[in-house]
Amino acid sequence: MAKQIQAIRGMNDILPTQSPLWQKLEAVLRDTVAAYGYSEIRTPIVESTDLFKRSIGEVTDIVEKEMYTFADRNGDLLTLRPEGTASTVRAGNEHGLLYNQEQRLWYMGPMFRHERPQKGRYRQFHQFGVEVYGIGSADVDAEVLMMSARLWQKLGITEHVKLELNTLGDPAERANYRDALIAFLEQFKEQLDEDSQRRMYTNPLRVLDTKNPDVQALLADAPELMDYLGDESKAHFSHLCELLDAVGIQYTVNPRLVRGLDYYNRTVFEWVTDSLGAQGTVLAGGRYDGLVGQLGGKDTPAVGFAMGLERIVLMLETLALTEDVAGAVDIYVTAMGDSCRVEAIKIAQTLRDVPGLKVMSHCGGGNFKKQMKRADKSGAKLAIVIGENELANNQVALKYLREDKEQELVARDSLATYIAELI
Repeated sequence: MAKQIQAIRGMNDILPTQSPLWQKLEAVLRDTVAAYGYSEIRTPIVESTDLFKRSIGEVTDIVEKEMYTFADRNGDLLTLRPEGTASTVRAGNEHGLLYNQEQRLWYMGPMFRHERPQKGRYRQFHQFGVEVYGIGSADVDAEVLMMSARLWQKLGITEHVKLELNTLGDPAERANYRDALIAFLEQFKEQLDEDSQRRMYTNPLRVLDTKNPDVQALLADAPELMDYLGDESKAHFSHLCELLDAVGIQYTVNPRLVRGLDYYNRTVFEWVTDSLGAQGTVLAGGRYDGLVGQLGGKDTPAVGFAMGLERIVLMLETLALTEDVAGAVDIYVTAMGDSCRVEAIKIAQTLRDVPGLKVMSHCGGGNFKKQMKRADKSGAKLAIVIGENELANNQVALKYLREDKEQELVARDSLATYIAELI
């Protein structure tokens, strides 16, 4: 027997029993962004490696350790996209969507990072994100946060997530702070872990994001970025907080929140949860006004966020919020005897004209017991049974599979109307 081939480690199948929950989540995401007037953009899975080096930053874990990069037959370096923002900016620049325009966009699809696989974190994962271009004011920062809060409300997990907020100021302010932070860290260089020592001069703000408790303790007396911000940056952040207060979105200002990508400025945020064990991030983003120009376009203000769908699915399963997930089938149509099969297929085809109704026809024959077993396994609410008596009387038998109700006889001519009202 030939050796069985299995999926690549960290790249998982989504099975038919799991896909209804994914479909529910995806539907909530699409409905929510549509309510805010956002438009979908779809970009290639493979991009030039240089796109991510220039946008994410070469001294980041993603670029240094996690990207799937390879040379194609022409010798060009290509990368499976590790995130969606850089691709969206590249597409916007290439197709003239961004300069002197406002765009509210969203995307959804697979991303790839060579990380250590664990529950809720995979090497191929799915991300949903929104990006807004051409608006520099804090009200659009508030809008994307209000949108994310509405997502939690629709999914029923508002009580299980918390918003953390910070501001990084503009590049000049951050450069001044960077010098002060390096001077502080140099006092403790020998006590820093290897990652922090490496980042101290190349990307010192990332040291603030360390998960090492010993380094975190050293940072207790580190200078605060807020003390290095100018009036304009402070006013932007203050206005954002006022807007969130006005709509009742609770948040915590976390001065250690810097995000893992180089392109952020001013507003940064994370929605975090402890419902999956140790506190984890379920949605993150911020403002990145310099990235469009950095990737060859005209300077354009921008803000957005991204969320990993695997982690949201895991939350919904952990919190047992999957009961109302629709099954694959509403009606299962059976035929008792060869003479009834053609009629059963016609009935099933007619019922599919009812908007939203999901109908499965039994195929392959078999006795009544076998067909009812298949009907039950399908997850259908009702089985339609057509035998010779029903055929002769222009009727069908309606059998309830999930409720304790008596079987009914329904006239063929009124079946579609009856089912539409029943379901």
